[in-house]
Amino acid sequence: MKILRPWYWIAFATLFAVLDQASKAVIEIWLPLHNSMPVAENFNLVHVLNPGAAFSFLADQAGWQRLFLAGIAAFASVFLVVLIVRKPRPIEATAYSLILGGAVGNLVDRIVRGAVVDWLDFYVNHWHWPAFNLADVWIVIGAGLLILSGFKQRAITTAQ
Repeated sequence: MKILRPWYWIAFATLFAVLDQASKAVIEIWLPLHNSMPVAENFNLVHVLNPGAAFSFLADQAGWQRLFLAGIAAFASVFLVVLIVRKPRPIEATAYSLILGGAVGNLVDRIVRGAVVDWLDFYVNHWHWPAFNLADVWIVIGAGLLILSGFKQRAITTAQ
């Protein structure tokens, strides 16, 4: 199995961050802040700003969370680059790249806007999942790949 050089994975992470930022730019241009546009039966495009973390955790704080959450994202990004440089297996490198791209995408929002732009709104009846963005999608997919990789490694180790 050929292991790609670290800069390939950093380039993928950069692509993921750019796609996230581009999607947010389109939403900012196309949909005024705090507006919603129905797309499908259980899906809206929205334009909201989240000054907090996942599920708007810490969003109601006085503003200290901006620097705190940006610091966590910056630390996590550096840590992920270190993991990528160690030349992990492709599934792990893909996961790290996705998580890194998502972390950088949301970090840029915190630095530039002071809050993260969320625009995907899924719901069932009147129950809405908290709005999210592509960076969040990348992070969740990356985390899922890491979990699958862990199960795969455990299965291989157990089989030996």
